[in-house]
Amino acid sequence: MRLQFILSEIGIGLRRNLAMSISVVLVTFVSLTFVGAAALLQQQISQMKDDWYDKVEVSVFLCAQGSEAPSCASGEVTEEQKDAIEAELESPEIEPYVQTVYFETKEQAYESFQDTIGDQWWAAEVTAADMQSSYRIKLADPEQYQVVADVLTGRQGVEEVLDQRRLFDSLFTVLNRATIVSIGIAGIMLLAAVLLITTTIRLSAMSRRRETGIMRLVGASNLFIQLPFMLEGAIAATIGAALAVGALWLGVRYLVTDWLGGQVSWIDYVDSADVLTIAPVLLAVAIVLAVISSVVTLSRYTKV
Repeated sequence: MRLQFILSEIGIGLRRNLAMSISVVLVTFVSLTFVGAAALLQQQISQMKDDWYDKVEVSVFLCAQGSEAPSCASGEVTEEQKDAIEAELESPEIEPYVQTVYFETKEQAYESFQDTIGDQWWAAEVTAADMQSSYRIKLADPEQYQVVADVLTGRQGVEEVLDQRRLFDSLFTVLNRATIVSIGIAGIMLLAAVLLITTTIRLSAMSRRRETGIMRLVGASNLFIQLPFMLEGAIAATIGAALAVGALWLGVRYLVTDWLGGQVSWIDYVDSADVLTIAPVLLAVAIVLAVISSVVTLSRYTKV
């Protein structure tokens, strides 16, 4: 009997404040969509770092004929300078940081160049003699790039030491800033959702003051009086969270997996399973916000 009464009170409250309830659903939906998008974006960044940073190498470009770097003042790198570089890489100070070392000759660099952009009109003018030989160093820990760079940078015969991670740093910076923007927008929308839930519960409580007064007279507890109002906010917020999860699932499924995955297939993207992983968190956030907003409001408008 009590459950039936509570359910009927919830129905009455939702009907009386239908417009406000819909507003709560929509604002919660938008805010949690941004929260979920930020979470997925951070997951994508972590996934890309794990995949790419383990594959990147440190490239040590050696002096070619005509190089203008101060360390190339003596001209093209000599065999003695190459031996000195290899000895440094095998030294006890550097060897623990190095996993493998691969030497790329001018001819091999030219073949890679032709495979990559050999179809350009100007590429026909480039010959193997114009290329640079280099060492490609796979580090045991990609984060320890600076240790190798400090030893080899400026050494005679070395024109430049390049960490391939730098090629991705700008991309990750942009993605991280996009995450911050998403979190900021989500925070504003969540605040709006809290205010709307508070307003909705307050209007519902004020419109049913007579009923709550009668319930107090017959000895109903505060929890029994407040529970229908709390559930109204929780139901509206949960519907908004469910819509957010659905929107994220559709976005990842059709925009990321199908469309973006078809355009750029060499990236391991987040998928629908990742959306389902964060779904319980979004639902929990919605319910907690609704309950807190309800408790704060009801402590004033339905107190004994």
